Amino acid sequence: MAEQDRTGGQNEGEGSRTADRNYREGVEEHLRRADVHEEAERAARELDERPDELRRAEEEGRRRSAGDLESDLEG
Repeated sequence: MAEQDRTGGQNEGEGSRTADRNYREGVEEHLRRADVHEEAERAARELDERPDELRRAEEEGRRRSAGDLESDLEG
C-alpha cells in the first residue's frame, strides 16, 4: 500500500506513525535477512584497520548540522 494511501494524504507531522512503522518493518526485515553478527564483526575489523579515517569521517559528519548555513534556512 502506498504511503499516501495509508495516511489518507494527511501530513502526520514530526511524530509520523507511518514513518515509525516503515522504519520498524525495515529493521525487522534486515534482521531476518542479514547476518548481523558478521556485519558487526566486519565493522569492528574496519575500525581496527582504519581508525583515523573513520574518526575523521565521524568528525566531519558532526562538524555542522542542518541550520548551520544560511542556505539551510532558505526555502
